Amino acid sequence: MKRMLINATQPEELRVALVDGQSIYDFDIEQSGQERKKSNIYKARVSRVEKSLEAAFIDFGSEKHGFLPIKELAPSFLKSKQGKNSINDCLSQGQEIIIQVEKEERGTKGAAISTFISLPGHYLVLMPNNPESGGISKSIEGKARDEMRDKMRQLDIPKDMGAILRTAGEGVSLEELKWDLDYLLNLWDAIQEANQLRKAPFLIYKENDLVSRSLRDFLREDITEVLIDTDDAYEKAYDFTSKLMPDFEEKIKRYDEAIPLFTRYQIESQIETAYQR
Repeated sequence: MKRMLINATQPEELRVALVDGQSIYDFDIEQSGQERKKSNIYKARVSRVEKSLEAAFIDFGSEKHGFLPIKELAPSFLKSKQGKNSINDCLSQGQEIIIQVEKEERGTKGAAISTFISLPGHYLVLMPNNPESGGISKSIEGKARDEMRDKMRQLDIPKDMGAILRTAGEGVSLEELKWDLDYLLNLWDAIQEANQLRKAPFLIYKENDLVSRSLRDFLREDITEVLIDTDDAYEKAYDFTSKLMPDFEEKIKRYDEAIPLFTRYQIESQIETAYQR
């Protein structure tokens, strides 16, 4: 029996474990106060174009400017659709653009960023400015792959966008896929509206916290229940699930037994073993 266990009793950290019976098979931890930028979407400004690097440095509000190579420019930025493009032809200093953080900044290096936006839902990933992208998760194979390809063809994906079916999408109905697509299209509309409101740089869309990310990425039919040990985390999880995947609402449960959640499922000892040399 597979479960998702969410431990939020410690104010300084949040922990999520996926267990099969008593065995842990996935574990994630998020420290409070750690600012995570990966997958965030910003309205940014081109601070410098470097022809020698075929890249630009981008001010998105962080102390270190982000690095944007020409290969990360969406088709709408390219002057020539067939021939070779130069970064100078595509971007100019002071230009305002929407970007997404691909990799966090490290040491003296700024964040790696892209203008190819990807918005993950529960079953789909929407690529709103990349019509060339699209497909089905490699882990969906055989007959199931053919069935899901037929359903994907029936989705009304706008011509200038692409969509990828995630592993969690295997076997789901066309209605569920449509629900997920509508949610992501509305999210993209909201991002574009926010983009009109202020001058760069500012944060438009913040990636979900660990609770929401875990539910989005791992909650599927084979998870029998999600146990959460604080009221705040439970309410957040229930609210997120009811919006994105209402069919799974009943799996979200408040854990309130005397034995701590991770002790009850023998998680603490397994984590200690994992961290030993």
